[in-house]
Amino acid sequence: MKQIFLLVVLAVAFQSCSEFQKVLKNEDVKPKYDLAEKLYEEGDFKRANRLLEQIAPKYIGKPQGERVMFFLADSYFQLEDYNTAGYQYERFLKSYPKSEKGTEAAYYGAKSYYQLSPKHTLDQTDTDKALLKLQNFINAHAESEYFAQANAMAQELSTKKERKAFEILKQYNKLGEFNFDMLKSAVEASENFVSDFPGSVYREEALYIKADAQTYMAVNSFEKLQKERLESAKTSIMAFKKQYATSKFDSEINDLMEDVERGLLLYTAESK
Repeated sequence: MKQIFLLVVLAVAFQSCSEFQKVLKNEDVKPKYDLAEKLYEEGDFKRANRLLEQIAPKYIGKPQGERVMFFLADSYFQLEDYNTAGYQYERFLKSYPKSEKGTEAAYYGAKSYYQLSPKHTLDQTDTDKALLKLQNFINAHAESEYFAQANAMAQELSTKKERKAFEILKQYNKLGEFNFDMLKSAVEASENFVSDFPGSVYREEALYIKADAQTYMAVNSFEKLQKERLESAKTSIMAFKKQYATSKFDSEINDLMEDVERGLLLYTAESK
C-alpha cells in the first residue's frame, strides 16, 4: 500500500509539473493567469511567481491587473525576496491607490524593508528606509489590524538605531586615547545621541562619556586651549552630577572632577 501511495503521489507531481511546463510555454495568457491563481492559492509561490512575472505586463490596464500585481508582490514576499517585494508593493500602491488591498500592500511593503534591516553593527541605511515606510504606514492607517505590529517593528528598529549610535560614540571615545580628533567626535556624538534619544537607557552613560572625553581632551590640550576646555568639562561634570545624584559612574565622575579641578588650579598658579 505504501508503494502504491508513493506511485500515486509521484504521478500527481509529474502531471502537475508537466501541466506547469506546458502552460509556461503557452503564448496564451489566460491559462497562465488561471494556473498562477491556483498555484498561489495552494501556496506554491515559486511557480506562481514565474507565471505572474510573465503575464503581469500584459494585464496592465485590464480588470485583472490589480489582482495580478498584488499576487506578484506577495509571492515575492512569501519567497523572502524582500528587495523585490518592497519594490513591487510600491508599484502596486502607485498603480492602484484606491485598492481594497491598499492597506495590506502598504503594511507588507513596509515589512519587506523591515526584513532587510541588518544587525546593529552594520550600516543602517535599510533600517532608515524601513522606519520611514513603517512611520508612513502608522500615520496613514491608525485603525488598521496591522497597526500594533507596525508599531512594534518601528520600536524594534528605533532601538537598533539607538544602540548603533551608542556603540559609535563609545568607539570614538575609546579611539580618542590614540587620536585626539576622535575625542571631539565623541563629544559631538554624545550630544547628538542625547538629543536624538532623550529617553534612552544609555543616556546616563552617554553623558558620562561626554564628560570623560572632554576631561581627557582638556588635560592634554595646548596651554592656550586648556582653561576653556577644562571649564567646559567641569560644566558637563556638574550637569551630570545634578541629573544623576546617585550613579553607577559616581567613582569615575568624581575622578574626572578631581582631574579638572587640579588642572584649573595648576592653570591659575601658572598664570600668576
